[in-house]
Amino acid sequence: MRGRDEETGEFLSPSRSQNRREALETLALGEKLVSLTEAQLAKLPVPEALLPHIRDCKRITSHVAHKRQLAFLAKQMRREDDAAMDALRDALDENGEAARREIAAMHRIEQWRERLLADGDSALAELLSEYPGADRQRLRQLARNTLEERKRNKPPHSFRELYRELRTVMLGANEADDDLEDNDEFSGDERD
Repeated sequence: MRGRDEETGEFLSPSRSQNRREALETLALGEKLVSLTEAQLAKLPVPEALLPHIRDCKRITSHVAHKRQLAFLAKQMRREDDAAMDALRDALDENGEAARREIAAMHRIEQWRERLLADGDSALAELLSEYPGADRQRLRQLARNTLEERKRNKPPHSFRELYRELRTVMLGANEADDDLEDNDEFSGDERD
């Protein structure tokens, strides 16, 4: 029995139906995790304790045994911290905050690539002022090669390589900024 609060008359704990709905949601999340590849799992904030259970569930092919292992995985997931599971759900959710940030970053990178191809050295100078760690010569060479590819109707090898280079530069700078902010929060430093 879950009981009621004597003063307010409200129930003290969730109903059995609510507990069952939450357990089924966790089971569905476990099924999603099991269906992902190792590369996709590596990108998600999956708690280390769950990884062996996910791999075991992938390995088992017998229907009944797979279902039993999936139920065990869901049980282990319910034992995890709510914040960790919420972060995992958000990362898996196509409409989640993490997905929106990733798409926004991709669009920024594509815009810079197009600016480098259209504006040349002026866009490169602006990019280097914003990201001083970027390799000017490499970016200029990739932009020239991309323009040459377009002129000759060749496959977009340099076009893709330019995107990868910009992604490394831009996301590497953002991760470094995030690390500095995290260190400042923990060290107690306050900057004006």
